[in-house]
Amino acid sequence: MANISLGIIGGGQLGSLLATAAKNLNIKTVILSDDKDSPGKFFSDEFIFCKYDDDFKIKEFSSKVDFITFEFENIPYATLSKIDNIKNINPKPSINKIIQNRLSEKDFLNKNNINTTSYISVKNESELKSSRDFIPGILKTCTFGYDGKGQYKINDEKELDNLKVNFENHYILEKLVKLKKEISVIITRFGKNKYEIYDPIENVHEDQILKYSKIPAEVSDDLSDKSKEWAKYIAEELNYIGTMCVEYFIDKNENLYVNEIAPRVHNSGHLTINAYNISQFENHIRAVCGLDKIETKKLFNAKMINLIGEDILVYRNKIFKNNEFFFDYQKNVVKKKRKMGHLTIIEK
Repeated sequence: MANISLGIIGGGQLGSLLATAAKNLNIKTVILSDDKDSPGKFFSDEFIFCKYDDDFKIKEFSSKVDFITFEFENIPYATLSKIDNIKNINPKPSINKIIQNRLSEKDFLNKNNINTTSYISVKNESELKSSRDFIPGILKTCTFGYDGKGQYKINDEKELDNLKVNFENHYILEKLVKLKKEISVIITRFGKNKYEIYDPIENVHEDQILKYSKIPAEVSDDLSDKSKEWAKYIAEELNYIGTMCVEYFIDKNENLYVNEIAPRVHNSGHLTINAYNISQFENHIRAVCGLDKIETKKLFNAKMINLIGEDILVYRNKIFKNNEFFFDYQKNVVKKKRKMGHLTIIEK
């Protein structure tokens, strides 16, 4: 394989797993992170710590690599755009600009006739109090916020009067559906109508953080096909290069709604490392580095358990069966609600 180097912005667990996949392809990785304690430094060939507005370090980072990608979508658009002017970055910053903002993301989907839950923009308290038609609902910051951060679940209208919301932020209020289950579809797009797509994955959240995933999802063939078709359509419309996740709700009446698009590899796709011949991480590396597309095939059914907070302490001392695969993200501080590792169990 050619002597390729890849820059990865962000050094959390996704950056670490991308670096591991790259190493398996003999691709050198340089991680740029604004957190000096990022676990990515244990998995990459080189680690650069700086703030994302440090032009000197960003130029240094860009000069060291052939291609650049990122592990999470909340990197400032200005930083991504600046890097893209120096070195080829995928997915493109213009995609992030749409998806970083929940309101523009929902508008994009609805303009393309893809169902989402009902929603409304909320900029101040009076707009919130006049949004009773969207209750029960979830109030979310339009930008940033993940794993339940920056979100308020509102069960009934009475709660509107006691809600303490910082309106320095712009919010979106999304009406809750009568949820039956949540699924996600991971897709890697290599170019126009060139992609590999994984079967839908069924997900269970606890405290708005992903706790369990399993493949295959227990859904009808019609919903499985529809979720894949929508994922393909979204990837084409965005002219996306790399791995992307589309998260869906299914309601009690078997209606399908897109919840969110994640323009990156995704936590629910971790089980692809052991369940498929090519993981979401390897496919992402292949796509952004212009390598060959290999037909992706499922080898095993699988389930994944996210190890959150102190869960990791128990698992670090466990002995595992030969169908169990333990991943420790090597984060040095154990925090409540922090993703510390995962366990994948395959069905042989």
